[in-house]
Amino acid sequence: MQKNLAIKTGFILAVLLIFLYGVFGIPKSLTRSGLKEALQERIHLGLDLKGGTHLIMEVEVNEAVSAETDHGVELLKERLQKANIPFADISKPSAEKQPELIIIKGIPPDQSTKLRTIVSEDLQQYDLRAGAEGTFNLTYKPTLVSDLKSRAVTQSIEAIRRRIDTLGVSEPVIQEHGLGDYQILIQLPGVDDPARVKDMIKTTARLEFRQELDGPRSYATEEEARSAHNGVLPPGTEILPGRSIGSHDETKDKYYVLAKVPVVSGTDVRSAEPATKNDTNEPMVRFFLTPSAGRKFGDFTGQHNSKDHPEDPSPWLAIVLDKRVIEAAIINSQISDEGIIEGGFTNQTAKDLATAVNSGALPASLRQLEERTVGPSLGADSIREGVRAAIFGMLAVMIFMLIYYRGAGINADLALFLNLVILLGFMGFFGATLTLPGIAGVILTVGMGVDSNVLIFERIREELRNGKSSAAAVDQGFGRAWLTIVDTHVTTIVSAGILMIFGSGPVKGFAVTLTFGLLANLFTAVFVSRVIFDAILSRKQRGEALSI
Repeated sequence: MQKNLAIKTGFILAVLLIFLYGVFGIPKSLTRSGLKEALQERIHLGLDLKGGTHLIMEVEVNEAVSAETDHGVELLKERLQKANIPFADISKPSAEKQPELIIIKGIPPDQSTKLRTIVSEDLQQYDLRAGAEGTFNLTYKPTLVSDLKSRAVTQSIEAIRRRIDTLGVSEPVIQEHGLGDYQILIQLPGVDDPARVKDMIKTTARLEFRQELDGPRSYATEEEARSAHNGVLPPGTEILPGRSIGSHDETKDKYYVLAKVPVVSGTDVRSAEPATKNDTNEPMVRFFLTPSAGRKFGDFTGQHNSKDHPEDPSPWLAIVLDKRVIEAAIINSQISDEGIIEGGFTNQTAKDLATAVNSGALPASLRQLEERTVGPSLGADSIREGVRAAIFGMLAVMIFMLIYYRGAGINADLALFLNLVILLGFMGFFGATLTLPGIAGVILTVGMGVDSNVLIFERIREELRNGKSSAAAVDQGFGRAWLTIVDTHVTTIVSAGILMIFGSGPVKGFAVTLTFGLLANLFTAVFVSRVIFDAILSRKQRGEALSI
């Protein structure tokens, strides 16, 4: 008996040490400030306690659909030209309201069968229907549109998370917002520069390398660029704005005639990193392409460079970020798998661009719906009042247990203390975030821990009134209360699990602390409390009364 008791006591002490390590780690000093610093490193504070930024962003999912149908337009033109099928125009009447619809005009009646064959073979994701006056409507299938929109939200969440991770934000919340369609909830505790973070989040970072058709020439307006081509742009080209190359004045926009189809795009970039020019220390971004993109880029720059092909009218390449030209340079020689981007960067903007490119382009732009900033003073007040409530509540419960259950109350108080240590240790080990509702979960856990002890103690009292000995009463009390305690804890854990799965932010914080606390309760109320009773009984004489 004594041997088993020693083993169980040693196990409890080992658990206590393990979870104390979970709470404090290895503190630099055992002073009050040293322990406080160690605790803050292990237990992360949520947005409502630490302060920070709360954002709700809406993904412009129609842009993702429009980008897909843009590709369909170009593919269809290519296939019709290859099959020698004449057409008047292929366009999208409303890219904003109906991005899934493509209108085909001018197909001769005798060529409609060939058109249907091309669509069925190469554009299987579209439905083709004949319209009025010899037109055809090509519509992206509704089920695929819905899937594309959902995927755009998922990809946006992943890209945003990768960008936020580079900033070192502790325990950010980035997830789909269930209260609106295609919305993302972003909570960033402790953010000291919310404007910069918002810019990083909202930057689409769609990087493209396109051929510049008019060489080094840029235009002051779109109309001037179009007039240079007699009012009609060459097929497969478009006009994009950009900074005046060679000038750091971002207000002086110029316009460039570029190929629509990029040579390589951001998805072809293997990695990017900020760098500086050796001679001027000017910030820039160095990029590295994937092997397949490197070969493609090498072939293009090999065929269009001023050194090997001086007769080439357009040995110029424009670097486009989010439909805006940030640099245009002449291709002097073949470039294979790496290059540099210059453009009046600062050290910070060069770092941010590299981060955005590395994290992947957003499939669509984001529109900010809501922003709230929580000040750290509110967090400090919340922590102070919450901790004070927890301490006062726990002291009140401990005093009540001592008065009402006398010696057995010490047993309950020791179990409660260990319960709190295990709960905080759990949070430290798993990196859980403590929120204001989480503090409420801690207080609720203390109450449920007392409830378990009350069930056991009242059972023991009942057995003692029935004339059982102290040892038999303790044994029967724990045995009969065990099923009730497990029952109540399991049902509450299931409810907390549902909150954890479907809840967000503070609701999830409450569920996490409640779940950890209930698991700790099962251990302390049943195992630890029983070991303490066994230790007390081992020191009593046969027939001696139990203080309860």
